[in-house]
Amino acid sequence: MDASSAGRNGRSKSSRRSVATYFDHFAAAVTAWAGSSIAFGLAVGVVLLWAVTGPISGYSEDWQLLINTGTTIVTFLMVFLIQQSQNKNDRAVHLKIDDLLIALKGADEDLVDAETLDEERLVALAAALTAHAKRIARDKRRRPAGERKRPAPDGAKRQAMKTPRTRNGTGRDAHGHRLVATRPVMGRPGRRRMSKPP
Repeated sequence: MDASSAGRNGRSKSSRRSVATYFDHFAAAVTAWAGSSIAFGLAVGVVLLWAVTGPISGYSEDWQLLINTGTTIVTFLMVFLIQQSQNKNDRAVHLKIDDLLIALKGADEDLVDAETLDEERLVALAAALTAHAKRIARDKRRRPAGERKRPAPDGAKRQAMKTPRTRNGTGRDAHGHRLVATRPVMGRPGRRRMSKPP
């Protein structure tokens, strides 16, 4: 008896899975077709045909009821098909984002199940993440007071050795004498006076 009930349960689960699979394929095909230009052209053709038959039927109540009933039935059925496809796409996008969150260093892995949170918790979480992002941007804009300047490239160093400059930026000392770089002594470049200015 247990074996027979287990067999029935297995068959019912497999039949449910097959029905869900068929419905999934059907919904995907119908929604893809409904978004095509052919479907739109057919819908416009039906509406034009209905409009042309208006004068023939004398714009009767049956004529109006025909388009109202037809569009209501189509809309009613399409809501479920579109919703099923939308749910499937949402699940796929969530899985991709969850995979990125898990693989990314420094990401908050608690956000993997964020779609299951209630509205109030989501709003609070969004506010916290926004504040955190603003704090990071503000810290990047600020530079530490003791931050050193980046070292100059080798070409700029060689140019500075060729034409040494003082604080006034003229290449002359405080008395107006021109400065020229000499070979470094003990690792420091030396300077000597060449001539007085004319």
